Amino acid sequence: MQLVPTPDRVGHAAANAFDMLFRGGVADLRRTPAQIVDEAPKRVIYRYLPASDTAQHDLPVLLVPPLAAPSVCFDLRRDCSLAGHLLAQGHPTYLVEYGDIAFSDRDLGLEFWVRDVLPNAIRRVSEDAGGRPVQVVGWCLGGIMALLALAADGHLPVNSIATVASPFDFTEVRIAGPIRPLANVTNGFLGTAIYRALGGAPAPVVKRAFQLTSIDKYLTRPLATATHLHDREWLAQVEAVDKFMDQMHAYPGRTMGQLYHRFFRVNDLADGRLELVSGDGEIDLADVHVPVLAIAGSADVLAPQKAVHHVGSLLTGSPDVHLETAPGGHLGVLAGRSAARTTWPWIDQFFRENASTGRGRLRVVA
Repeated sequence: MQLVPTPDRVGHAAANAFDMLFRGGVADLRRTPAQIVDEAPKRVIYRYLPASDTAQHDLPVLLVPPLAAPSVCFDLRRDCSLAGHLLAQGHPTYLVEYGDIAFSDRDLGLEFWVRDVLPNAIRRVSEDAGGRPVQVVGWCLGGIMALLALAADGHLPVNSIATVASPFDFTEVRIAGPIRPLANVTNGFLGTAIYRALGGAPAPVVKRAFQLTSIDKYLTRPLATATHLHDREWLAQVEAVDKFMDQMHAYPGRTMGQLYHRFFRVNDLADGRLELVSGDGEIDLADVHVPVLAIAGSADVLAPQKAVHHVGSLLTGSPDVHLETAPGGHLGVLAGRSAARTTWPWIDQFFRENASTGRGRLRVVA
């Protein structure tokens, strides 16, 4: 550590401090231009607009965010945008967005997104892209929902799926360990009563829960900011993540109940089979018959590597399963400063290799 800062470092720190205090920040938060191509209840599909000199010759890509998290996860800031990167690689790039969740949406369960929203979004993207099959990128719950949607309907025009930070074995989510025994004492009644009374998990609660997963970083933020005041990139990333956190959405009541009881309490997803609605039929991940890439974050406490890579043992019908681990936490593995050197190139390579739906084998890269 340099005890006496250089004049250049002092100058950069002063300029950054001025911009933070008087110019609204240092991050370039302009979004990649996009236009709406389809709208339906809880489903708005955007097509990102490429630069005029960028040819869109590859298969289309649909970005699938999780519920509650804002879709800007894929377009966090300029020079740190997976959407912008995919456009530059020649992919017609689309985003499905769910909109705000109100108390009136409390009866919406995961089945609504798995059997309605995502299948129709995939079909609409394929139609808009001239009937070509779609490559899907899902982050966190978005990846889980995308795989469940394809397992439930094998006729969807999907070429391949990449999931990032999507856990499938919740016993490996250590942060939920203390919650599970307490919930089981009352058979989950306490948690059920709370989310039913609130109609779900309100946005402020979701935000605080997300922040608690990295509470150490929030407690040490003032010191870290002081020591990185000269580093504009570091400051820009922190600012962008803070803006992201401020845009959290709520979880609908029924969906929150399914996540709480089926995923966290009894780990119902770990065997790859899930019945979302009684009598509606069981969804089996073994029925996914397209190549799948699953990327875990090395520092992710919400979706640890073992929880993410567990999906490799469930996708017995997939011709090609890649398991990778990249630096970063839950958001960082998708949109951190190192993602452009790790996560994004892996997605690029995976899509190139499977552009014609080739066959392969299970590969694990730690």
